[in-house]
Amino acid sequence: MKQKFDIITSTCVPLPLENVDTDQIIPARFLKATTKEESFFGENLFRDWRYKADGTLNEDFVLNDPTYGGEILVAGKNFGSGSSREHAAWAIAGYGFRVVISSFFADIHKNNELNNFVLPVVVSEAFLAELFDSIKADPKTLVEVDVPRQTVTNKATGRSETFEINGYKKYCLMNALDDIDFLLENKGKIEEWERMARG
Repeated sequence: MKQKFDIITSTCVPLPLENVDTDQIIPARFLKATTKEESFFGENLFRDWRYKADGTLNEDFVLNDPTYGGEILVAGKNFGSGSSREHAAWAIAGYGFRVVISSFFADIHKNNELNNFVLPVVVSEAFLAELFDSIKADPKTLVEVDVPRQTVTNKATGRSETFEINGYKKYCLMNALDDIDFLLENKGKIEEWERMARG
């Protein structure tokens, strides 16, 4: 969903598992879908963890625990590894997450998130561990992600870290622009450059 990014302050959903791959984020059988409806993919985010083999809800999985909620997913190291399917980013966005925090992202998945208006925030392993501890101690712990300043703050401890983001993608997120929107926004400049290039 195209939304402008500024300062996001939210409770978090903790997923303290390492090496969560894209097949776990959205199982391969859903790649055959002919829709890109966010709600469809969001409903099937972590499908095989959220539901048991007989289709009943797995009450032990964090997304099914009403104790946790929010627009921020805090995940273990090496999030989004495996195949490059963009559907994984669609599912995360479709569920309602706007930010994913981890100590490491697979590169292709990281870019897929950015292209689908989900901000991947890379933090140190120590900061990530502290976040998990704070959320476990108090599920209402707030985390602030300041996109203009590129900082993430654990409101429970007051500790902050800075994060990196490509300048172009930062501009697009802050202005709710996808790549096509950006080109259209700069159509006049592109046409002027072409006129000058032709002499």
